[in-house]
Amino acid sequence: MVSVAMAVYNGSRYVEQQLESILRQLDSGDEICISIDPSEDGSEELLNQFAKTESRIHLSKGPGKGIIENFENAISMCGGDIIFLADQDDVWEADKVSFVKKCFDKTGAILVMHDVRIMDEQLEHVINDSFYRLKNSRRGIIKNIIRNSYMGCAMAFKRELIDYILPMPRDIAMHDQWIGLVAEKKGKVIFTSRKLGQYRRHGGNVSGLSHADFKSMLRWRIQIIKAIVRVK
Repeated sequence: MVSVAMAVYNGSRYVEQQLESILRQLDSGDEICISIDPSEDGSEELLNQFAKTESRIHLSKGPGKGIIENFENAISMCGGDIIFLADQDDVWEADKVSFVKKCFDKTGAILVMHDVRIMDEQLEHVINDSFYRLKNSRRGIIKNIIRNSYMGCAMAFKRELIDYILPMPRDIAMHDQWIGLVAEKKGKVIFTSRKLGQYRRHGGNVSGLSHADFKSMLRWRIQIIKAIVRVK
């Protein structure tokens, strides 16, 4: 069984297109677990209507404390053996689920990362053809503390990882970096070069590709190191 964990906040503009791209490749017993933080754009009403006609969608009110706790809530809802993370505003390629499932079967990995194309708001123009090239993406705990390669919308992981990643530390900067680093500590991580998603860039992105100031980045690195050390 596959679960998709999605965190929504003011996502009504794009979330239907994303859900459609996901649902068409899920089996009848799979699920999309959506945590909806309090929104001002009708996201909750839209998703409630969508869920009335699609039994694979499960909704929960988010804690309203930011993206990390919103994703934590979505992940906690998931009952699948493989859990995909999904942003509210991207689009999945049609073979994403089947390809990633094969990666797990062939490699015995605990987490699989794939590449994505970074697109403009209308998904008409490619801004960058490879997130991997942009971030020099690869495995390595030290590498990914210094410069994070992990992006939630491009990862899936085995259910066994939940015991180690939840609850998420409250002083970390990024949920996806935390999940990736914990996976590297607890099992095998695979980076596949297949581009299995279109990552939409627009003014309303909750997470971003830009850097914070030096002081913040240094503090976050110290915090993530302390958190990783505590993982047994």
